[in-house]
Amino acid sequence: MHDTALEIIKRHAHDGARLREEFFLSQGDDLRHIALRTAACLAAGGKILLCGNGPSAALAQHMAAEFVNRFAMDRPALPALALSADSTSLTAIGGDLDFSQIFSRQVEALGRPGDMLLAITASGHTANIIAALEAARRGALLAVSLCSPESDLNRHCDVVIETPQAEPALVHELHLAAGHMFCRLTDYYLFENAVALTPYLQSRHTTEV
Repeated sequence: MHDTALEIIKRHAHDGARLREEFFLSQGDDLRHIALRTAACLAAGGKILLCGNGPSAALAQHMAAEFVNRFAMDRPALPALALSADSTSLTAIGGDLDFSQIFSRQVEALGRPGDMLLAITASGHTANIIAALEAARRGALLAVSLCSPESDLNRHCDVVIETPQAEPALVHELHLAAGHMFCRLTDYYLFENAVALTPYLQSRHTTEV
């Protein structure tokens, strides 16, 4: 039998590179905008909550660690929490209430007005993600999702960052690249170009007053 492993590798690399280029070129403005709003949230004393299922839960925890520890520069720790990390809360809520509430219940407990929720999903149709975003909006958090263009999350979010349709493995790789860029741009606006945050911070103050 002919060994096609190298062809599989080349095809995967080609498809992944094409998807990343397509995504960053089409969604660059949205990534910049949400990074500005995230940096303004953190500069004003807010925090970032993140959630996702399966591989997206792992990415949520990875991104939270990048904020709390560091990404590409030495800087102060930033408050971020992955809602998928506490197995005791997840199983208690899932057992006593319903699996669809495992994230929304935590948003209600931990979220404060002005905080941000980033929901990561490859499909956009999961009940616990929708419930978390709805809870975020009820609590006056900024509700953001990283999801498929075929999802119906637009009506549950303040901002949607859409990733191209592709096989699941490529989508998860793209989400990782998007997560890294999100962390990098947030650091950039907080510690390298903080003057860009002025209108966002003024807007937050006006809204709070």
